[in-house]
Amino acid sequence: MAEGTIGLRALARYLTRVLGAPVSVLGLRPLGEPEDGTADPKGFGYGVPLEVDCTVGGEPRRLVLARTRPTPGFGHDYPADRAWQALFAHPAYNTFPRHVRSLDVGFVRRSGRLVSAADAMDFFQVVEKAEGRPYWRDLERLLEQPLEVEDPDRAAALARFLADVHRDKRDDPVLWARRIRELVGHGECLMGILDSYPQPYPLLPPEVCEELERAAIGWRWRLRARADRLSRVHGDFHPWNLLFRNGTDFSVLDRSRGEWGEPADDVAALAVNYLFFGLRRRAAGGDPEPFLALFRVFMDTYVRTSRDSALCEVIPPFLAVRALVLAHPRWYPGLAPSTRTALIRFARGLMHDARFDPEDVKALFEGAS
Repeated sequence: MAEGTIGLRALARYLTRVLGAPVSVLGLRPLGEPEDGTADPKGFGYGVPLEVDCTVGGEPRRLVLARTRPTPGFGHDYPADRAWQALFAHPAYNTFPRHVRSLDVGFVRRSGRLVSAADAMDFFQVVEKAEGRPYWRDLERLLEQPLEVEDPDRAAALARFLADVHRDKRDDPVLWARRIRELVGHGECLMGILDSYPQPYPLLPPEVCEELERAAIGWRWRLRARADRLSRVHGDFHPWNLLFRNGTDFSVLDRSRGEWGEPADDVAALAVNYLFFGLRRRAAGGDPEPFLALFRVFMDTYVRTSRDSALCEVIPPFLAVRALVLAHPRWYPGLAPSTRTALIRFARGLMHDARFDPEDVKALFEGAS
């Protein structure tokens, strides 16, 4: 057995202790592509979850081992970094509405034994497996097909869900300052994303990266005084972390980075993906309007339901960071150059704008074909 490898017997013993019933592990495999062969445009992630087929007390059950293959960079370089991810996620998953449940967090020793120990080689989380179809597949369908009745209904349902989540506020200026600081300096946010771009990279040369960071520091100090906005958040509310079943019934995956933060972070994470898929449709010669329609439904429903009149004043840097992730050649290797250029231009404009006007997004699609 390779050092730190998870074996089926060791996993069965560990799960038996955690679940309090005899466990037989029938199979362990990476969560892969959809069975219908739909291609995932996302070419990179922060780890490969493992699906566990097992029986618990003789009853069939499916679980997921998350964060079992850490990726260097993005602030994940030390074992302690990866420990934080698992230790944070365990309680955070279980205090967020509609989120899949986390059952335990543990460690893999050099021997492959799954326990908690100081000589841990890697870290993992055991999560219930939720059924459903990833939301990105709805958006992928719309690259070639017209809107269906349920598409605007789902966008509106997601907006109402976030508005309800964000009503839970917290008075903690120190935590607020940390969360806004992390928007600029965290390994998974602006500076970490820019550091991970290949250099030299013609579409995003060093002088543009410096320009973006300088503008982001200005945003940090403008936002720092708005601690009254500290709210319960998901932290990574994008189409790959949403599973739909029938109609508007959905579950949420992979709550990340902090239980409290700026609501605009969650709104930006989903809203920018409607624009992203619209750019992809435009690059293929199609009309981006189906995605612009969903963008409008999502934004209008959120603002109306949340009554957050300041959203457009604070959202620009959050949208910019998400746009830079989507433009990244490592995250999305198959994009047309015009799409990357449009996203980077969008991010640069947002960092220098005083506020975001949703009516201006059509300019994003100029020259993106």
